[in-house]
Amino acid sequence: MAAARPPTVLHLSLIVGGALRDRNGGRLGKVDDLIVRLGEDYPPVIGVLATVAGRQVFVPAAELAEIGHGQVEMVSDVIDLQRFERRAGEVLLRKDVLDRQLINIDGARLVRANEIEIARLEGWYRVVGVDTGLRGIVRRVVPRRLGTSMPPGGFLDWASVEAFTGHVPTVRLRVPHPKLARLHPAQLADLVEAASHNEGREIIHAVGDDEELEADVFEELDPQHRREFVDERPDEEVAQLLERMEPDDAVDLLGDLPEERREHVVRLLPAVQRRRVRALAGYDPATAGGLMSPEFVCLYAQATKREAIERIERSRAPADTLGWIYVMNLDRRLKGAIALADLLRAPPGDTMGDVATFLPPRVPPEADIEEVARLMTDYDLTVVPVVDDRDQILGVVSVDDVLEMVLPRGWRRRFDVLGGG
Repeated sequence: MAAARPPTVLHLSLIVGGALRDRNGGRLGKVDDLIVRLGEDYPPVIGVLATVAGRQVFVPAAELAEIGHGQVEMVSDVIDLQRFERRAGEVLLRKDVLDRQLINIDGARLVRANEIEIARLEGWYRVVGVDTGLRGIVRRVVPRRLGTSMPPGGFLDWASVEAFTGHVPTVRLRVPHPKLARLHPAQLADLVEAASHNEGREIIHAVGDDEELEADVFEELDPQHRREFVDERPDEEVAQLLERMEPDDAVDLLGDLPEERREHVVRLLPAVQRRRVRALAGYDPATAGGLMSPEFVCLYAQATKREAIERIERSRAPADTLGWIYVMNLDRRLKGAIALADLLRAPPGDTMGDVATFLPPRVPPEADIEEVARLMTDYDLTVVPVVDDRDQILGVVSVDDVLEMVLPRGWRRRFDVLGGG
């Protein structure tokens, strides 16, 4: 049995500008664009936009016999000459997508749609990919007969692509969006920073229904972009965003606000978060006190292993601050610490005082970032406790906070927005 032939790939630039023909081959007009509805992995072409008798009309997919390079053939010789009006959800491939930036989800980067590829699949003409290479541009400037023989260059599967649609009057990027939700908050932040302001706003809006993810993205944004997108929000929304962020990151974002807005936003926070933010805001941001998170787990020495694990399970502290569990005496002074993995391996009947025998190095709130980094390197630690003058823990500094401070500006990967997958 012969293997099925792969579908013929059609290039959008060689379809538009071609003739719209009736079933007998007679020319009715000129093809201006193809219309799709986004949402599927391979969006179907729901119709053709064509100019007939001096007006733009819509030809639905059911009236199309074949789409090809240079022409589109209809199944009949009758056409509805009612003027085209875009309906909700309709996207014009040439006008709205071609030559614009797209999000390559698999590569977590921005690319440019230099060509859009169409193929017939499962009875529908569908968008199957984009050409992000220079060949997609060249095809549009050479004679049509040469362009027809040119295969796609930097072909990118449409199933791994997300189009910006904020500029389309009847469409907006849906929220929450499953493709964008596959990305890490740091990748989403990179995309926002590489995109235009409107495109960045569209990405943030797309993840906005997942409030925790939105907060995580803001934690990853650089100060300039944080400021841009916070300035657009009323104080109530900013306070809600701060409430979901880690306290140290919330303080950073608070510092991006104009001074006249800060106190009002802080007053809108819940009491617990308000106290934490006020406490952290009193430290220099380049010191251990300014970097520390007040989210950690510290138990009395008398606590059992089971009680410690139950406390960890209830804790809302981020995973990076739970690498070490701390122990204090009855005066709440730091007595010891144990790595989470070692705690899990400890005998069931042991108390925290029995197993947490390592007295970790600690720093005062005024310690500079170099001292914190040195201790992490010397003792192979991922978190360092910050203590007051009575040796009581105020918070912990995690390695990711240190890296963010010591790495040079512009350390995030650079984006090639003109091509590449």
